[in-house]
Amino acid sequence: MKEYYDHNLIEKTAQTYWESNRIYKVEEYAKNADGNLKPKFFACSMLPYPSGKLHMGHVRNYTINDMMTRYMRMKGFNVLMPMGWDAFGMPAENAAIKSKISPSEWTRNNISYMKKQMLAMGLAIDWSREICACDPAYYKWNQWLFLKMLEHGIVYRDTQIVNWDPVDKTVLANEQVINGCGWRSGAIVEKREIPGYYLRITNYSEELLEDLNSKLKEWPDQVRLMQEKWIGKSEGLDFYFEHQILDANGNLFQNGKLHVFTTRPDTLMGVTFCAISYEHPLAKLVAENNTEIKEFLDHCKTGGTKESELATKERLGIDTGLVVTHPITKENITIWICNYVLMNYGNGSIMGVPAHDERDFHFAKKYGIDIKQVIAKKGKIFDKTQWNDWYKDTDNAYLINSGKYDGLDCVSAKNEIFSYISENKIGKNKTMWRLRDWSVSRQRYWGTPIPMVNCSTCGAVPLPEENLPVLLPENLIPDGSGNPLKKDEVFIKCKCPKCGNEAQRETDTMDTFVDSSWYFMRYTSPDNKNSVIDNRFNYWMPMDQYIGGIEHAVLHLLYARFWCKAMRDMGLLQLDEPIKKLLCQGMVLNHTYSRRNNLGGLEYFNSNDIETYQNENSDIKEYKLIKDGSYVEYNGISTMSKSKNNGVDPQVIIDKFGADTARLFIIFASPPEQTLEWSESGIEGAYRYLKKLWKICYTNRDSLLNQNKNNKEDIFCQLNDNQKFLRFNLYSNLIKANYDYKRVQYNTVVSTSMKILNDIESFISREKLNKNENYSMVLKESIGVLLRILYPIIPHITWNLWRELGYNLTMGDIIEAEWPEVDQNAVLSENTKIIVQVNGKLRGSFLVSSDASEEDIKEMAMKHESVLKFSDNIKRIIVVPGKLVNIVV
Repeated sequence: MKEYYDHNLIEKTAQTYWESNRIYKVEEYAKNADGNLKPKFFACSMLPYPSGKLHMGHVRNYTINDMMTRYMRMKGFNVLMPMGWDAFGMPAENAAIKSKISPSEWTRNNISYMKKQMLAMGLAIDWSREICACDPAYYKWNQWLFLKMLEHGIVYRDTQIVNWDPVDKTVLANEQVINGCGWRSGAIVEKREIPGYYLRITNYSEELLEDLNSKLKEWPDQVRLMQEKWIGKSEGLDFYFEHQILDANGNLFQNGKLHVFTTRPDTLMGVTFCAISYEHPLAKLVAENNTEIKEFLDHCKTGGTKESELATKERLGIDTGLVVTHPITKENITIWICNYVLMNYGNGSIMGVPAHDERDFHFAKKYGIDIKQVIAKKGKIFDKTQWNDWYKDTDNAYLINSGKYDGLDCVSAKNEIFSYISENKIGKNKTMWRLRDWSVSRQRYWGTPIPMVNCSTCGAVPLPEENLPVLLPENLIPDGSGNPLKKDEVFIKCKCPKCGNEAQRETDTMDTFVDSSWYFMRYTSPDNKNSVIDNRFNYWMPMDQYIGGIEHAVLHLLYARFWCKAMRDMGLLQLDEPIKKLLCQGMVLNHTYSRRNNLGGLEYFNSNDIETYQNENSDIKEYKLIKDGSYVEYNGISTMSKSKNNGVDPQVIIDKFGADTARLFIIFASPPEQTLEWSESGIEGAYRYLKKLWKICYTNRDSLLNQNKNNKEDIFCQLNDNQKFLRFNLYSNLIKANYDYKRVQYNTVVSTSMKILNDIESFISREKLNKNENYSMVLKESIGVLLRILYPIIPHITWNLWRELGYNLTMGDIIEAEWPEVDQNAVLSENTKIIVQVNGKLRGSFLVSSDASEEDIKEMAMKHESVLKFSDNIKRIIVVPGKLVNIVV
């Protein structure tokens, strides 16, 4: 055993042993030493995008998973921790444009580097189950599932509105639209309607919503609420306003009815305008003969399509000059076209009630539309000049300015107005959903090819299963001018499977959420070339623990739930929900620096590339790039990410301090669900702890190696007070560690481990003159418990110490060692902990028998190491039975 802690040697030795012995290879139906089947535990982290390097945010996610894996294995479970790569997607294409290499080369180089980083972290991954989304062996099953869903009517073809860059001639994701312009070209983005493929996730709206609370009780409340809002079930009234608007043929447009949906029928008497989406058929009709309206519609087509963007952008509108008739008052209501009305929700039209809807209020103020109060609350004064949140409240509210409905509370008014609408056959109750069918077509290159052929005679034709996989050519290099698949005649040209004539292969590729919606299922059957999953799926699924960031709370997790239900309905599995328990780990934060480029996009810089200049008062003055002295802006702290270039490469930490140090810091710095700010000083503190652990073990190695006896009660009853006290603290802390492991509060496991090491250090110091067999036995017992508590966190150093100190000779390798059990005899109530104070200041503690006399307690206090130096100046000794001794000097 080396005298000093050498993290490089220790970690290399451990990892070489683990890899050569395939320690983490997992098989189904594993048995314990008694021949009984072990319970299974499937713990999975969200697979990473191979963006180039891991950062400490990744390390946190995977270390949490790794801790759980190792702990559950010691608790007797058959544990699976796999890993894969979310390898398709837009960043690879962007990188390819910039570096002029294929997305395939860029992606696979990154995977190679990131895998080395994971290996260096010592993660307990079963690499035999590794999957990669850009491997044909994996995406073949994307295509197969697509065809099966097409057969079952879950996949269908429809038109979709996309962001179109007219210069680069490509579709842009919402994130690539910056201030209404293409991120690369700077051109004003247009909206285009093109055909694409959709999945009928809306068929599962009700089940997805109901199962959130009935079957996902171990998911965070925040995630369930976010999904509930995204699904967006609304119970309301669907009715129409009559009108006399004629179409181009002189007939009443849409039978003279403008349909709207509202969840607030009680505000119907406050309608002062109606608003339609710029995509509404009526808007298009009016624009045919009105240049001003046509220009307005063209303006609305620019910018992003994200709902969040629409919610924050300036609310614009134009009066069509048309009117509809109020269904109760029969008054004329003007029709406006508004940029904040969504065509894909409700009917693409709304009733405007500016007095009681905040968006409508600001819109009405902007364009001078009447604001009519119809809901009032006692003690509240309505002010048309400014919005107040109580305007939309229904609690303790009543109707005014509403004719025969005046004085009714909101619930009664809803019922009365609904009765009128229903009796007059103007409308009916309706359930609306915010959730929309999932568009899986992406007009991009680097993704799973959609297994369809476009034939001029037969239309869109699915490929036969035996023709799968449709291989994506990996040698293409995007140049930013559209999808390179459209220019690759080898890929495009094919025969129609139906008629045999010349046809063209579909050049759209699948949304990368398809790759990640079921990948964890493939971990159970990764080597099956004939089936998407097999019987091993039934052993491992559902997943027992899933770990990932809160940013994936909605789309990824919602799509994964839907995908499972769709596969169930196709008879491929018998499972309603794929994930039992979810942990959303907090993000790791770091400083962020950026500046605008010539096209208006943000360019980010790593803190290692920045110089900070300070004035005389040490106030930060400015930030410059080291390489050229140009200015950048400081943006505060934000989540570590590749996109913001503020990640900390764990390899730098591993090289300097070791993987165990990185793991210990990232676990100790914050509870798993909370964010943490990156800290170099925290890393150094973790390193000091590991050196201290090594030093204590090294300096006491002879006592530990010479002690080979198992714990025996007849010997433990002969222990002195210091030895009993150490065991009392040891097992009291083990109880706490057990509790914290169970509730996944891993940061407090670290602090508990630190207390145990401090207790051991104090014990060694107090027992300088009593280093007998009992001393060695208690010390070996205590360090053995501590190493097992620490092993899931810092596996390299604990594995090495376990072997160096001979624990493996009696208990086997620490990887297979059983979790320590609490010795109840050590924490029985007959042992009482007495606090030692000197002049009221805490100096230490000791254990005494519960029936010890006051004189016995005084005598033990006088012998305590913290009191000895005051022995010549003691004036009084005060004993509080069962609690403390205060020495007055």
